[in-house]
Amino acid sequence: MADLKKINIDGTVVEVDGAMTLIQACEVAGIEIPRFCYHERLSIAGNCRMCLVEVVGGPPKPAASCAMQVRDLRPGPEGAPPMVKTNSPMVKKAREGVMEFLLINHPLDCPICDQGGECDLQDQAMAYGVDFSRYREPKRASEDLNLGPLVETHMTRCISCTRCVRFTTEVAGITQMGQTGRGEDAEITSYLNQTLDSNMQGNIIDLCPVGALVSKPYAFTARPWELTKTESIDVMDALGSNIRVDTKGREVMRILPRNHDGVNEEWISDKTRFVWDGLRRQRLDTPYIRENGKLRKASWPEALSAAAAAIKGKKVVGLVGDLVPVEAAFALKQLIEGQGGSVECRTDGAKLPAGNRSGYVGTASIEDIDSADMIQIIGADPRTEAPVLNARIRKAWLRGATVALVGEAVDLTFDYIHVGNDRAALAELSGKTISDETKTKNTVVIIGQGALREADGAAVLGHAMKLAENSGSKFMVLHTAASRVGAMDVGATTTGGIAVALEGAEVVYNLGADEVEIAPGAFVIYQGSHGDRGAHRADLILPGAAYTEENSLFVNTEGRPQLAMRAGFAPGQAKENWAILRALSAELGATQPWDSLAQLRQALVAAVPHLAQVDEVAENEWQAVAAGSLGDATFVPAVRDFYLTNPIARASALMAELSANVKARGQKLAAE
Repeated sequence: MADLKKINIDGTVVEVDGAMTLIQACEVAGIEIPRFCYHERLSIAGNCRMCLVEVVGGPPKPAASCAMQVRDLRPGPEGAPPMVKTNSPMVKKAREGVMEFLLINHPLDCPICDQGGECDLQDQAMAYGVDFSRYREPKRASEDLNLGPLVETHMTRCISCTRCVRFTTEVAGITQMGQTGRGEDAEITSYLNQTLDSNMQGNIIDLCPVGALVSKPYAFTARPWELTKTESIDVMDALGSNIRVDTKGREVMRILPRNHDGVNEEWISDKTRFVWDGLRRQRLDTPYIRENGKLRKASWPEALSAAAAAIKGKKVVGLVGDLVPVEAAFALKQLIEGQGGSVECRTDGAKLPAGNRSGYVGTASIEDIDSADMIQIIGADPRTEAPVLNARIRKAWLRGATVALVGEAVDLTFDYIHVGNDRAALAELSGKTISDETKTKNTVVIIGQGALREADGAAVLGHAMKLAENSGSKFMVLHTAASRVGAMDVGATTTGGIAVALEGAEVVYNLGADEVEIAPGAFVIYQGSHGDRGAHRADLILPGAAYTEENSLFVNTEGRPQLAMRAGFAPGQAKENWAILRALSAELGATQPWDSLAQLRQALVAAVPHLAQVDEVAENEWQAVAAGSLGDATFVPAVRDFYLTNPIARASALMAELSANVKARGQKLAAE
């Protein structure tokens, strides 16, 4: 039971948990307290002193509201609730004094600073600053750090709030940043001038309340008031992080995280944040037809009639790629199955059970990790497959949870028990009798795609589910492809998987599947946004929209349907994916019964009702998969190169540079 206390804030009495700090209690009362160092997801530093308030009857000086708990306040006379003032003359004078000190060394960079227009220091200086400075001495300057190709530093602007240091050590789990020196010599620096080695480092750009840490790729390209802001969903991994896409004209200028406590809190991975330069390179913007081994440009009517002619009367197979929205997967399934063909979305060969949602999604939500006492990871490397989820597991570990791993021993930024790296270790775990004491604990079993790709993938899944059953755990399947759960939901699967599906196929309709090798012989129609592996193999190319260019639905790894909204338009003659399939169906003489995305969604929801519950995690009925006989292979993680997992990332020059840096760092470590 919470220890509730009454507190009087500016004359309003509110009842809050005694463990709350005054700054949180003021938020409950609807009063905003200025702050620079306090952040609700980081530990308390109490070093910027901007959040000072007056505690009536307390010491005759203002108190830092971020570092004082409600339960530490003395009651007023005759047991009245303790009183806090946030706008008294004492508070105003104290905050103005703090602001004056902060601005002593801060440079007058606002006209050329990238933070201009969305800067906490600017906003607070408007409220508490003065229009002149009493400081006549020379300002101190600091040398800029080289933190790598993502974060640009202007350390003279730094106000030593230490948010970046706390984020990198607590959330990202790296130890390269810290503060050295005292007094005016104090500065934030990186250990031995190292660059940051984390795939979540971009979050320190959002955390920095001044312009000391800004985005290097975005630098000097736009001002916040010029941008159109669209709330959307990320597809770089299967977590479904909530993002905001900022566009200027037709170009995506930057991608920022949105807060969603159930999915990504307020963090995103670096691939999510910086992949936008891949949206403008290598784009397919017109249909192509291959003649005499060479691709030539074609018009839409010509391309669609050529596609229809190729499909009619042939054995057709449809492949659903990793970035395909649910609507397009559903439309493709209707189109191909109407022609007597089959559609497959498990392009990596993962043995996910069709129709059994507890087997391809599981029963755990991402939030269940927060309260877990034990987390068992099987055949996954969450740090590269879903960095934001890994940060969540790290948060549970910091709180005291035990983490165990069956699979390749990798650096997850926290300590774990390494059970083994082969099938025998899993068999031993699933065969153990588990004590009642362990069963009462909150446990989560997470299985990765790397564990399900081999021939015995179904048996591995069975053993993992048996382990979850024995220990009373919640079960989670960690996907690597954003489209996979949605495509499984609409039933885009064949018996026997992709190898059986492609056998003897005369025509392959490849909907954005770039991670698949298609053997010579079949006629390939490729529909996608980028000139990647799939387009190189294609005999006919139909240019589609990328994830920021159409309204679409994606279902994340925990089975939560979320809406991605259109932020811009596809280049050239490229069209929305569902619209291309609708046009092709008319050409085939099997016109699909919808003319708009709304009608398509009505048909989709009629077929798969739980997709209508946007942003809700449906309860999945538990259906255990048979724990068959296991092979003797070791577990290999599904993602080797974090930065180059999909066509948009491979088109990005920045992702290529980051990938090369990781390889170089690995070689350097090996040499040492």
